[in-house]
Amino acid sequence: MQLAVLMGFVLAASSPLLNRWFGHRASTVLALYPAMMAAWLISQAPSVLNDGPLLLEWQWVPSLGISLTFMLDGLSLLFGLLITVIGTCVLIYAGGYLKGHVDIARFHIALLAFMVSMLGLVLADGLLTLFVFWELTSITSYLLIGFNHTDIEARKSARQGLFVTVAGGLALMAGLVLLGVASGSWSLAEIGQMESDLREHALYTPMLICLLLGAFTKSAQFPFHFWLPNAMAAPTPVSAYLHSATMVKAGIYLLARLQPELGGTALWVGILSVVGATTMLTGAFLAIQHTNIKKLLAYSTIMALGTLTMLVGIGTDYAMTAFVTFLLGHSMYKGALFMVAGILDHETGTKDVTAMGGLRQQMPITAAIALIAALSLAGVPPLFGFIGKELMLEAVFGADGFRALLILFAFVSAILTIAVAAIIALRPFYGHRHETPKTPHEAPVSMLLGPGLLVVGSLSLGLFPAMLGGDALLTAAATAVSGQPLAVSLSLWHGINAALITSVVSLGLGFLLFKRWDSVRAKLSVLAPVMRHGPEAGYESLMNGVVRFSEWQTHLLQNGYMRNYILVMLLVLIALISNSILLRHSPQIAFVLDIRFHEIIVVGTMVMGALFATISRSRLGAVVSVGIMGFSIALIFILFSAPDLGITQLLVETLTVILLVLVLFRLPRFSSLSTSLERIRDGVVAAMMGVLVFLLIMTAWSIDQFETISAYMVENSAPLAHGRNIVNVILVDYRALDTLGEMFVLALAAIGVIAMLKLRHDNGGDSKANDGEKNSIKEPYDG
Repeated sequence: MQLAVLMGFVLAASSPLLNRWFGHRASTVLALYPAMMAAWLISQAPSVLNDGPLLLEWQWVPSLGISLTFMLDGLSLLFGLLITVIGTCVLIYAGGYLKGHVDIARFHIALLAFMVSMLGLVLADGLLTLFVFWELTSITSYLLIGFNHTDIEARKSARQGLFVTVAGGLALMAGLVLLGVASGSWSLAEIGQMESDLREHALYTPMLICLLLGAFTKSAQFPFHFWLPNAMAAPTPVSAYLHSATMVKAGIYLLARLQPELGGTALWVGILSVVGATTMLTGAFLAIQHTNIKKLLAYSTIMALGTLTMLVGIGTDYAMTAFVTFLLGHSMYKGALFMVAGILDHETGTKDVTAMGGLRQQMPITAAIALIAALSLAGVPPLFGFIGKELMLEAVFGADGFRALLILFAFVSAILTIAVAAIIALRPFYGHRHETPKTPHEAPVSMLLGPGLLVVGSLSLGLFPAMLGGDALLTAAATAVSGQPLAVSLSLWHGINAALITSVVSLGLGFLLFKRWDSVRAKLSVLAPVMRHGPEAGYESLMNGVVRFSEWQTHLLQNGYMRNYILVMLLVLIALISNSILLRHSPQIAFVLDIRFHEIIVVGTMVMGALFATISRSRLGAVVSVGIMGFSIALIFILFSAPDLGITQLLVETLTVILLVLVLFRLPRFSSLSTSLERIRDGVVAAMMGVLVFLLIMTAWSIDQFETISAYMVENSAPLAHGRNIVNVILVDYRALDTLGEMFVLALAAIGVIAMLKLRHDNGGDSKANDGEKNSIKEPYDG
């Protein structure tokens, strides 16, 4: 299974070659991959449904105990089939929709990578594996939303979706780490079999908040819902796939997967029920204000995602049954409706439903598909969407908490959703014929096949719902979400009850709202100023604030002055080390002064050289002063019986002085670019750094926590390294890689020096060596 899934990435990378071989049929050829994956999942269904979850382990990092384990149970099987079956339809559809597009090969790469990432996400058993695939869906969706990269709105929408979902991904990462720490396991299967109750753990609240932030941003829950409608800048095949079976369902999948271990608490029920219901109502309300058919569908998707979140929050057995049923029904009709929207745009040249009308004669098959899918969206029998809607209403009526609020929000949302369904099904195809930018005609078979199969499935499952009940797929999925055995029994008729009455009333009011939609939309336009100050405005303000802050800190910290860079680095170093050595650990200075007169002379010479180098206004004098310091250090090495180090220091110091003198004439003259206060500040920082280094050296000298390694080197220098010069042995054998690195540094420095020496300065005349080009010295600056 792991090999089959990961081979999808190889196929994605190979898609440009397949596109060259098969031309416009490449989409159909690539659709064989999700079709075969669906066939494999179906072949494993009897084992999963009868014997329980199937664990497929593949060692990834054995030394760390990390394996690439896939878990196939009822929930992952349901999501996997949705991803692969709808993915097959979308790929075939894309072949017709993007036929002849110059970048269709790039589209195939991103879409297949997106499909494989989502498939890996729902199959992942390890928390780290789940997070990796989670982030891959964010990255690949960014590429898909920004597919039309020449469109500034597409690029902006892609960035917005990436920022929101990746920010949530960071919260999710923290939540998954807390979950792994709290449970003591990084396997979802093992966490599900734990005897201890994670709800009682001290980390439960922060863990839950982080996990919910990740799920809410991914699945566009209020107030993070604004990125999803803007993602309609993507090509329609992407929108159809994104909204029906993939990325936006990832957060819903995560909530369902964790519900048995983390659900049922007051915090879980309260947040998910209220946020889900608010998202449901917000999506339905915003949908009726738009005339762009893709925006209508996008906001109705937000409504559905809120509904699914609310059902997970309610948490009853009936809610779990409603969850899996509503999930399946929504995936089928939403995928079909988005493909219909693409057909309308492709064949008429417009996405505005008010600019369409009377298309039923020219596009009869599309009209029939749209009608069936919209009826399922509205919850009209005998479509499968009706069964999902009835179960959802019954779950709301049986909720334990916030019942009145949930019933009100569900009822109003149902009315608005029915109006949206009527707008999509009736406005483009019935009524007065409008002129469109393109002469409309029926779409090719490749674009009709996918939505046709999905509406046939919705109608078939509505007429014969028992095929999904009993021990079939939805039972296994509901059992996985609930965490205990459930028996799903679906039927079109549940008797006359509150849910049915609510559904019938909402149908009537929704159709009435559709009839008055134009006037209602005009009246709602007065809310436009208020809507402009919603969550999206907050996002824009936040991003603008980040840009302004970045400009400020760049101007402050990266202003082109080397001295400022060094100052900031030294201050940070002083703060960090001082916090550790002064506040956490008191300096332990214990040493006996045994200083001789000649040693005082050498140290005094070093100090005088350092002071003169800082105050000298002559570069040559400063270089000489630095050289005095270096030679004094070499003398100290010799005095303390380290002639090798002394010779090395003499050679390096001599070479350094010579090189500095050679490049002096290349440098501009000294300029007074700093004030007296700035120089005093720099001096104070330098003094603080010197005192800090002194304290570090004295503390390190005074503390003897470990046995010195020098005895080992003395004993083993000749037997192991065959060398009696211990310093050389250390450099060549014990610290070989360190010495190799130093050699590279010296080589790079030598190359830089050679490059500088080869520069030729032209005072203004022509230079034959430079083919007539002129070099000039720029104005002096404080580097």
